[in-house]
Amino acid sequence: MIDKNKLAKIAKQLVAPGKGILAADESTGTMEKRLMAINVASTEENRKAYRKMMFSTQGVEKFISGVILYEETLRQDLGKILLDKGILIGIKVDQGMNESGVTEGLAGLPERLGEYIKLGVVFTKWRAVVVIGGKDNLEENATRLAEYAKICQEAGLVPIVEPEVLMDGEHTIEKCEEVTMQTLKIVFEKLKEKEVVLEGMLLKPSMVLSGKNCLAQASVQEVAEATVRCFKQFVPKEVAGAVFLSGGLSPDEATDRLRAINQMKDLPWQMSFSFGRALQQEALQAWVGKAENKVLAQKAFYKRAEKVSLARQNK
Repeated sequence: MIDKNKLAKIAKQLVAPGKGILAADESTGTMEKRLMAINVASTEENRKAYRKMMFSTQGVEKFISGVILYEETLRQDLGKILLDKGILIGIKVDQGMNESGVTEGLAGLPERLGEYIKLGVVFTKWRAVVVIGGKDNLEENATRLAEYAKICQEAGLVPIVEPEVLMDGEHTIEKCEEVTMQTLKIVFEKLKEKEVVLEGMLLKPSMVLSGKNCLAQASVQEVAEATVRCFKQFVPKEVAGAVFLSGGLSPDEATDRLRAINQMKDLPWQMSFSFGRALQQEALQAWVGKAENKVLAQKAFYKRAEKVSLARQNK
């Protein structure tokens, strides 16, 4: 029996006004790329030191409601730092894409969830990727997103549903808007078929953007307008909120576009954030693997989290 009230309460807490989610669920491979860029070896010890530095930043709980962890991080017992700050713990549960671009991870998911719950997890995330001009696997990915969401809610966990339309390519913002509308339409059709409780889930969408190689880059205002148009047509009002991903945007670009979205009128949803690189990049560059840079890096993280929080409030 799904406890709808419990799920809705957690979802609302995650998108509380002024707050959002830190996506710290980078796989070991992704973390290796991030650390290599600052000439730091991607050892388990270094990955733990970096994330511990981020999580222990004093006062960041004013802006961060939850953190999505990777399984390695969850097992490093860093969750207690977050729980002591009143920050909710989530975990990425998908297992990446297969050769067809379809996300895997449903096999054995209920058993894994039972273990994660014992470690303090209250919400989850599953990412499906939509490549504009790529393989047509949207139907299958949407079906799996819905199956994942249902399994999580039956386990008492709030699912974050992430259908990411990649910004890679030369497409215009108009093409991205068309694909985003199609994506949201199919995803919510599948969620309805599975009877997923909309009040007890969050959507993690990409913003509607020009392809990063498109010669005509859309303005911040155009991005906000196109993104909200998609929402108003295909995202039910019952959904607790959206936690936008930052994708390939810089910290300033992601922050500016989030602010513009929150300037739009008549929004029935909380329009929040679940940024990864856009929240962490400046802190990572300040840290560069040195313990003596901890305070400097934490200041950078705090400052960016504060900026994103203000953008979320249209300030």
